[in-house]
Amino acid sequence: MSKPNPPRKDGTRIICQNRKAYHDYEILETIEAGMVLVGTEVKSLRQGKANLKDSYARIRHGEVHLYGLHISAYSHAAYDNHEPERVRKLLLHKFEIQRLFGKTQEKGLSLIPLKLYFSEKGKAKVELGLARGKRLYDKRESLKRKEESREIERVRKRDRES
Repeated sequence: MSKPNPPRKDGTRIICQNRKAYHDYEILETIEAGMVLVGTEVKSLRQGKANLKDSYARIRHGEVHLYGLHISAYSHAAYDNHEPERVRKLLLHKFEIQRLFGKTQEKGLSLIPLKLYFSEKGKAKVELGLARGKRLYDKRESLKRKEESREIERVRKRDRES
């Protein structure tokens, strides 16, 4: 059994993150949403068995749904286990859904889950990012900037030590 992450200073406990989203997309804004889950999904999340890779959110008929989120089957459930990749409904206020719907209709914007975590009250939450896909040269540029900042930090650390 994998050890779950300890609580952070703000009281939240991160289950999993989508680090690749920050590489593939330019995140314009983030929004927190609750999720409709069944009991075995919550127990599996408490064990830290979830994967956000290749997941996305869509707005259909005034509701937001999360596709592609993989929550592994709970190991101690006998017969009443959940389907690992089922579509999950997200809980948002109506005005938030309408605002996001308007923005996702713009060219190139999509809803990408960035982080899955338990709030300080113990509720499972997902952080959605309103994102625009990066081009290949944008990805190269951001990697170059990241490498330059690492090199500068190495030089500073070496100068402090000597």
